[in-house]
Amino acid sequence: MSRALLWLKQDLRLDDHPALQAALLAERVLPLFVFDPALLLPSPLGPRRLGVHRARFLLESLTALDAGLRQHGSRLLVLQGHSDAVIPALVTQLKLDEVLTLEEVAPFERTELQRVRKALGRCPLRELPGNGLLSEDQLPCLIEELPSVFSQFRAMIEARANVFQPRFVPNLLPSLPTEALPLLEPLPTLSHLGLGDPLSVPATAFPFAGGEPAALARLRDYLWESQGVRQYQDTRNEMIGSEYSSKLSPWLANGSLSPRRVAAELHRHEAQHGRNESTQRLWTELLWREFFRWTLLRHGGAMFRVDGLKATARAPRNLDERFLRWCQGRTGMPLVDANMRELAMTGWMSNRGRQVVASYLVNDLQQQWCSGAAWFEEHLLDYDPASNWGNWAYLAGAASDPRHSRAFNALRQAHRYDPEASYVSLWLPELRSLPVRHRHTPFLLSAVQLAALDYPRLETIPEHWKPWLPSAA
Repeated sequence: MSRALLWLKQDLRLDDHPALQAALLAERVLPLFVFDPALLLPSPLGPRRLGVHRARFLLESLTALDAGLRQHGSRLLVLQGHSDAVIPALVTQLKLDEVLTLEEVAPFERTELQRVRKALGRCPLRELPGNGLLSEDQLPCLIEELPSVFSQFRAMIEARANVFQPRFVPNLLPSLPTEALPLLEPLPTLSHLGLGDPLSVPATAFPFAGGEPAALARLRDYLWESQGVRQYQDTRNEMIGSEYSSKLSPWLANGSLSPRRVAAELHRHEAQHGRNESTQRLWTELLWREFFRWTLLRHGGAMFRVDGLKATARAPRNLDERFLRWCQGRTGMPLVDANMRELAMTGWMSNRGRQVVASYLVNDLQQQWCSGAAWFEEHLLDYDPASNWGNWAYLAGAASDPRHSRAFNALRQAHRYDPEASYVSLWLPELRSLPVRHRHTPFLLSAVQLAALDYPRLETIPEHWKPWLPSAA
């Protein structure tokens, strides 16, 4: 009987875990998570690859995973360092026979897998199907032949009936290698990583904890108890509270929740309660996630360039103080600033908010989209390489979609999706003293009034905002 190392990365769960299922054949299994401190250093674009909010969520998820492993006769070993040094050393020290892990789609993570494989030498590194809905052998065509336009991709996937049968948690896991027991230590904390605890913000739209139990509880509530999914189409553009969207993305992003489990439960819900526009919309969002994963696997590093997948892309390349003001939520455009402050304070932003602030950075401020994507990478709780960079490239007109960049009229969006300025008032306390009708347009106030509010003045009022300005202006 073999001794295996189960290398956990962005797959922090026991449910529907292909590598864990493969590990059941071994006599001894050591579950391992390697935290690379380099994630906390500035990236080439400036922001860190891991900020404090996602780090907190990650540590909560690791704690929950360790508790789940303990309930099934195992434990989680968390070590700091580079995977290509930590893993081979463990394999040698504990005389392990193989390393099991999940496949990756992003270039950085795929390169890491290659480095570990090379460093392991004769010890095999076995990759099992990753965190997507479909494995490569379930695709209707070769990866290179997949449509580069989402509507065509969706039609191709839906032309075949896909039955999602996620595998449940095994009753008992193989025991740890006895020699590994002295290595087990308490899991790291934010302070161990050199990070402070983020402040608790009561207004957050994501008040949930990290980890598989919280993920499954939210899935159960959204699909079965509150059945919020049945109103998703009507609420998905809202920006306040926890119930306007599924909020499943942070758990999907770090693998505390299997997308196949979500799809199976969604289809089971439709079988019992009927399909409607809202349940179909959630299914569409799962397909968008899948589309971006295969697009990233197909195009690799090109997804991270300013020109993206188009040699003809005309995405802006500027990067100046306007980008910094955007990051700080000090542009002078209230809806943009409110969303950016929510992101910085909580690690969350609504889908509507993400589109508005990204469009504003690229189209109104004419700043480089890659830097915006990197800022999101540091701060978003639900950062996922494929979805984050794919969505940014799509909006900037640098994706494979034939359309040019998607430009949003930020003031029109403000009046449409925050008509009473409730969202702006929530995150911009300096504007609460203004009459509601002026909270979206403080740039019309005098310089003296703005100075008293300590709110920045908008440099220029775009021409396309004019129809949305107060009639008295």
